[in-house]
Amino acid sequence: MASSSGTSSGSSSLLQNSGSEENLQALMDQRKRKRMISNRESARRSRMRKQKHLDDLAAQVAQLRNENHHILSSVNITTQKYLAVEAENSVLRAQVGELSHRLESLNEIIDFLNTTNGVFGPAGPTTTSSFELDNGFFNINNSLNMAYMNHPIMASADILQY
Repeated sequence: MASSSGTSSGSSSLLQNSGSEENLQALMDQRKRKRMISNRESARRSRMRKQKHLDDLAAQVAQLRNENHHILSSVNITTQKYLAVEAENSVLRAQVGELSHRLESLNEIIDFLNTTNGVFGPAGPTTTSSFELDNGFFNINNSLNMAYMNHPIMASADILQY
């Protein structure tokens, strides 16, 4: 009988060992599932952070493109205004040159008349109230009346091609 009681106690210890192994295996499976769930959750959060970062970068790209478009438009408008001012400046420079040349010519005429006949200053004993010369060129009643000197010489932007 001793052997039967020994066998029965041996089989119960085997049952206890297998029960503790099953509990250990169940505990390990439970930890494994927890770790797997935790890893999945961590991966999901990582994907969400990555997606948010990509969305933020896409929004920043859109904003920078919009700013770039506005800057390019502003540069184009400024360039057009600059070219218009430059063209107007060229016309004005040409007009200044023409007017300076006309003034120089008129001053030469006045100097010539002053030195030869004394028309615009005291030159001799004769005084006339109508600036008449012997040949009648500067007669106020003369039909020419220096009309050619009263016409402006104008330069236009069409003449000045770049």
